[in-house]
Amino acid sequence: SLHDALPIWGTGGLAGHVARWLARDGAQYIVLASRRGPRAPGAAALVAGLSGHGARVTLAACDTADHDTLARLVHHLTTATPPLTAIVHTAGVTQSTSLAETELTELAAVAAGKASGAAYLDELLRDTELDAFVLFSAVASVWGGRQGAYAAANAYLDALAQQRRARGQTATSIAWGLWAGAGMGEGAGGEQLQRYGLREMAPELAVAAMRQAVENDDTQLTIADVDWERFAPVFTIARPSPLISDVPEVQRVLAAAAAEPVETASALASRLAGMSEVDQAGAVLEVVRREAAAALGHSSVDEIDPARAFQDLGFDSLT
Repeated sequence: SLHDALPIWGTGGLAGHVARWLARDGAQYIVLASRRGPRAPGAAALVAGLSGHGARVTLAACDTADHDTLARLVHHLTTATPPLTAIVHTAGVTQSTSLAETELTELAAVAAGKASGAAYLDELLRDTELDAFVLFSAVASVWGGRQGAYAAANAYLDALAQQRRARGQTATSIAWGLWAGAGMGEGAGGEQLQRYGLREMAPELAVAAMRQAVENDDTQLTIADVDWERFAPVFTIARPSPLISDVPEVQRVLAAAAAEPVETASALASRLAGMSEVDQAGAVLEVVRREAAAALGHSSVDEIDPARAFQDLGFDSLT
């Protein structure tokens, strides 16, 4: 049951969506824990909305990366009435730098936000029988990407869920894609992921999928809305990917792409041979713009400004 005492780590977008769904579903007691607790932006409005559904709500200031503070809160929750029955760990720190640019302090902050808190919760609740122990991972743990620290921190959550299962304890780690209006779906990072083919998920559907995963007793799964026509060609541009090669939609997309006529280097050279130098430059530029537009998922070459650098257009190492 998720209807007794349910601590949710975070008061931000993802935590708010989860808490509101649980309150509407009849949760009796919800504890929202975050670094700023009652001082977190929007916390008061969130509590008012949850209370309107009949849930008793507690806001707690607690950083999951602070072991001693977390231990005191967990002790209170495990000895209080009603008893603690479930955990949803949504906290995390995103990363905007590439691995080569990541400094030790940023690596530590990203790891602490995701991995340290989850590890401490697992340790402190080792002897507590729970109905659910839900960890919010991310698709970065599944297919990597340029955010090495963030990918590693989320992969740790997936491994922790497997470890808990091996001990006979409940655990569900969900590698999320983009949520609409929350998490990594916001800002430039979310816009870039959408260009790659990750579509935003309606929060109601995402939370319903989370509930289904918990009810099915799943240990680790990925929940994402992927536009395979856009994602698959970019993801496999350097080499085939065993990760997605068995997905039927991917097979259809790549088969269709392979059947399309491709302008080879020798064919381009032959076409350029009879042109003036000025016309050659223009023809090559159009080829580059067309391929760049396709790689970035644009419908027109007009989106590719020849005066802008590739990185400014949205290219990174994966592209």
